[in-house]
Amino acid sequence: MFDHILIPINRAGWPFIAIAAGLAVVLGFIWEPLFWIGVLLTLFCIYFFRDPNRIVPQRLGLVVSPADGHVTSVGPASLPRELAPRLEGSEEAKVMRISIFLSVFDVHVNRVPLAGKILESHYVPGKFLNAAMDKASEDNERQIILMQGDDGKELAFVQIAGLIARRIICDLKDGQVVETGARFGLIRFGSRVDVYLPAGVMPLVAEGQKMVGGETVIADLQSDEGARPGLSR
Repeated sequence: MFDHILIPINRAGWPFIAIAAGLAVVLGFIWEPLFWIGVLLTLFCIYFFRDPNRIVPQRLGLVVSPADGHVTSVGPASLPRELAPRLEGSEEAKVMRISIFLSVFDVHVNRVPLAGKILESHYVPGKFLNAAMDKASEDNERQIILMQGDDGKELAFVQIAGLIARRIICDLKDGQVVETGARFGLIRFGSRVDVYLPAGVMPLVAEGQKMVGGETVIADLQSDEGARPGLSR
């Protein structure tokens, strides 16, 4: 029972929690109702930076969701232009992209979708449009990561800042060896994460589906199954 109540807090959240708590005390000296507003703000920070443990599926080739949230789109897309040269010199080559939108109520800790090695990463400054918009993939501030799975296939994923999000945290380094579901960063206060699957790999999730970061399997690199449709019931 306590595992469900006492959820760990990500270390990136403690400064915000401390500031909100201190503000609540100061406001309390000014006017008591303001103290309770400060308390609510502190509780929101605790809730936002929660970092629950997840049960990560373990098998070669399984790709898990890098974030909590809802799938806003699934379909073919060109890799980010920063990675286009790796696609045999063709900037028009397309792979399947899964876009996951995180609201302010979702867990914002991001997780590595596949075991393997980080090949390269690119920070791209940009705008802060609504992350649910398709053009956010090209216009918004973002962190692009390319990795190679243990089976040799390459996969890319992108942290994208949103309308409210103003800070992307990514702890991954080029050459780093990572495990499926490992925590690697977060995006503060609403955001989006895109996953670009290897060529020929179909997604196993549908638009509108709820994702659980580190747990929901979004693709299987060892399967030749076609894309799975979704039906609302």
